[in-house]
Amino acid sequence: MIKILVADDQELIRDSLKIILEVNPNFKVIATAKNGQEVLAQCQIECPDIILMDVRMPIMDGTVCTKYVKQQYPHAKVIILTTFDDDTFIYSALKYGASGYLLKGVSNKELYQAIETVNQGGAMINPEIAKKGLSIIFKNGT
Repeated sequence: MIKILVADDQELIRDSLKIILEVNPNFKVIATAKNGQEVLAQCQIECPDIILMDVRMPIMDGTVCTKYVKQQYPHAKVIILTTFDDDTFIYSALKYGASGYLLKGVSNKELYQAIETVNQGGAMINPEIAKKGLSIIFKNGT
């Protein structure tokens, strides 16, 4: 059973993702959070295997939260799930240790596959995001 925490500032998105994820018998949503501060608090209670994290959230955004999650809970894996394909967000999320960066337009099947791949130690990035990410890396020389 893969334990998942869903972090998004929109309640409808959090609740919808919980329903979609729990259709899969291999997944259990153990908590939801509306900002990065709540993610860190939830991780103290029960650390998830996977965190599906939006980028833009109040109080603490998803990229900063990813940094703290990876420092404090290195075994937890973060998949950014967002509508934003902004270069700064992509670079920051990957730099801080996200294992995936997906746009919210993915299908349920693609989301399930991403979670399973990342849980097994792989990485999952939308093709459009991967192309942008590589250009950012080469531009920054890292």
